[in-house]
Amino acid sequence: MSGHSKWHNIQARKGKSDAARGKIFTKIGREIAVCVKAGGPDPNTNSKLRDIIAKAKQNNMPSDNIERSIKKASGELSGINYEAITYEGYGVGGSAVIVECLTDNKNRTAGDVRHAFDKHGGSLGSSNCVSYLFNRKGIVIVSDVKDIDALMMDALDLGAVDVVEDEELVQVITEPNEHVAMEEALTKKGYNVVSADTELVPDNYVDLSEEQLGKFNRMIDALEDLDDVQEVFHNVNLQDE
Repeated sequence: MSGHSKWHNIQARKGKSDAARGKIFTKIGREIAVCVKAGGPDPNTNSKLRDIIAKAKQNNMPSDNIERSIKKASGELSGINYEAITYEGYGVGGSAVIVECLTDNKNRTAGDVRHAFDKHGGSLGSSNCVSYLFNRKGIVIVSDVKDIDALMMDALDLGAVDVVEDEELVQVITEPNEHVAMEEALTKKGYNVVSADTELVPDNYVDLSEEQLGKFNRMIDALEDLDDVQEVFHNVNLQDE
């Protein structure tokens, strides 16, 4: 699958500075807070929380930080209430961008997101201006695959929508509510599942010139560096980066 992948974001962020890792921990802490308030503090009964904890560990987030975030959200410790908000807009070359945020101050977040778009040749759009170009899918990432044909047959038999090789990894694509079941089934079959989550996947990708791609990537970096931004999805083909 060309384009944007949260797993690639995780891998890229692992090598960043301590300050950057601190930002990642903050973002994941907010995800945990919202997830616990929606579904409870027990990962055994809250599958979304289990997924977020797995992502936290992939990013080397200390167990104490994870536990503290859960306790804050469950009321054992004082914490901040975060609200989910989504922004849509355009990058250079008519590219489509969706920005998912968790914030305690919508005015601040809107201003920061708008500035990131404007500074790099993009523009913040209205609600639903590009969301129709995307569909939410479950994405299960498998590594160390020795037999891609066997994995493909197993995944399709288990109800996968598609199976796509992505460099050294394989993406098993499912319906949006089936990624956890797919993760568990593939793990039982002995596959090394490294991530399972949902993503907004574009129906089609757009190609940008080298100059446009440089400007676009700077905009995405600026958005992802914002504390309130949790995820950024887009329809730009990054396969040849």
